[in-house]
Amino acid sequence: MKRILVTGANGQLGSELSRLSSDYPQYEWMFADRTQITLNDIDLLNTQLSKIKPDIILNCGAYTAVDKAELEKDLAFAVNHLAVEQIAKYAKDNNVKLIHISTDYVFDGTSSVALNEEAETNPINIYGASKLAGEVACLKENPDSIVIRTSWVYSKYGNNFVKTMQRLMQERDTVNVVNDQIGSPTYAGDLAKAMILILESGIWKPGVYNYSNEGEISWYEFALSIKEFGNYDCNVGGIPSESYPTPARRPEFSLLDKKKIKATYNLDVPDYKESLKKMFI
Repeated sequence: MKRILVTGANGQLGSELSRLSSDYPQYEWMFADRTQITLNDIDLLNTQLSKIKPDIILNCGAYTAVDKAELEKDLAFAVNHLAVEQIAKYAKDNNVKLIHISTDYVFDGTSSVALNEEAETNPINIYGASKLAGEVACLKENPDSIVIRTSWVYSKYGNNFVKTMQRLMQERDTVNVVNDQIGSPTYAGDLAKAMILILESGIWKPGVYNYSNEGEISWYEFALSIKEFGNYDCNVGGIPSESYPTPARRPEFSLLDKKKIKATYNLDVPDYKESLKKMFI
């Protein structure tokens, strides 16, 4: 029985994988939080991996506090770059399959067409730079890795845009949301299922893949959909990014092209509205 190690067990993606794991009893699942897999201590990390002896690693752990990363650059790079490099080295040396999760924030947002895996990267914040460094190190140390870039992740677990909007729309009469950042949301349950389907497919084609739900929308339009499904009595206003300044810049356009992952693994990618409904069931 193959042992799957999932890092970032308490995060959105780790939690969704945990929820799905009982449907795949052919694997021995190991869900590791930050005490069991310590991503900011490389020596300890290597010791921990050696003790667990996984056959497959799904690296969902990351430093994801985008604005805080501007002040905590060393920590962001330790977790998102150096730890990934170490995990990739371990995977290469021990013949372990590795799927590593990355982000649309590796792009600068200047594109006007959906970004494929070959599109030029140019992160505009520390978080994006640390994640790009992790991608590069992962594929350099272990070219047999699969890297999946995703965007705007949400689920019933953890903190995310959808849960924040659900709360605010019940507390306030008006909510303003930026309307000039374009992309597509990702329901973590869909991404978790896609990762398992890759493992189940019997096909292992290393490299970078994109995955998000279908749809090209702004955060404002996403908020309108949340209002619709929640039937909230709240006015939703659209504002430009300059009216909502944040410590870290966000890409204005980071819509991901999913043709590669759909063709390679015959994946059915749901429309974002179809997946968003699951938050209200």
